Amino acid sequence: MRVGILTSGGDCQSLNATMRGVAKTLYNKVKNVEIIGFIEGYKGLMYENYKVMSPADFSGILTEGGTIIGTSRQPFKLMRTPDADGNDKVELMKKTYKKLKLECLVVLGGNGSQKTANLLREEGLNVVSLPKTIDNDLYGTSMTFGFQSAVNIASDAIDCIHTTAASHGRVFIVEVMGHKVGWLTLHAGIASGADIILIPEIPYDIDKVVAAIKKRTKEGKRFSILAVAEGAISKEDAKLSKKEYKAKLAASPYPSVSYEIGKRIEEKTGQEIRVTIPGHTQRGGSPCPYDRVLSSRFGAAAAQMIIEKDYGKMVGMKHDEIIRIPLEEVAGKLKMVDPNNSIIAEAKALGISFGD
Repeated sequence: MRVGILTSGGDCQSLNATMRGVAKTLYNKVKNVEIIGFIEGYKGLMYENYKVMSPADFSGILTEGGTIIGTSRQPFKLMRTPDADGNDKVELMKKTYKKLKLECLVVLGGNGSQKTANLLREEGLNVVSLPKTIDNDLYGTSMTFGFQSAVNIASDAIDCIHTTAASHGRVFIVEVMGHKVGWLTLHAGIASGADIILIPEIPYDIDKVVAAIKKRTKEGKRFSILAVAEGAISKEDAKLSKKEYKAKLAASPYPSVSYEIGKRIEEKTGQEIRVTIPGHTQRGGSPCPYDRVLSSRFGAAAAQMIIEKDYGKMVGMKHDEIIRIPLEEVAGKLKMVDPNNSIIAEAKALGISFGD
């Protein structure tokens, strides 16, 4: 049995742990198995850039962040656009798959990667995929690997801000990753005691944000901390069309939404504002124990699907049990934060403002 494997899109802490789970299970359960690792994701599959892996390659990587076979972003919307040499990218991937006589292709990736995995399934390839994203926004699974590790890092960043914010009596904004979905900001904000949490799914009213800060000041609290998703949006901007909003962002003098929010708060309160952006540290470092367990389970489950020849599905989780989800049900769908979700009500009960 010859199995191809690739990691696609943004990196995260548990890619190696997940690949290890797939490999160890296959080596343990299949007599003759060869694993082909494609370098830099779908790009490696397109241009036959690969490595024949050995069991030694998967040893000692459970706690190692990043990905030992590299990754790259290959936007799904450009998959049908010919490459620089005029080649059809999908046909290139199919050609490599068939040339290497693969039994199956294992894809570790987020939303865009799952869409491409489903496209390859539609083209007749045997595909098994695994849910990778620090955003936890993949449809059909309650958890993705990489999410909890990123929550830990974002929470640590906000924790560290508490002491300096308290010392200087300032308003601090910590910008957390998440352009479209706010799960990471929501969890990190609650975990680290943020006073205000702003996420894309709940457009904010800047006057409500300011009111929450002033309320704290009246109560004798000298500082406030905002956990702001990089995709947070005001109620005014939420009314704009996608094209209008993109034009506004392109013309903005601010490097990110957090700086605009900070400027508006400063104008309305007179308080000193500081912005901190943990950035790609949220993707880096060693996976946390939770993710190591989750990735090991996901990897073992994916290998079992290959053994059973149950293709065209993504491994997922529901009620702490591993499930198999048809790729056509996953591709192109995002798992958003529902403003009516009980976690929002519970956070508000704690006194956290969402600026609504």
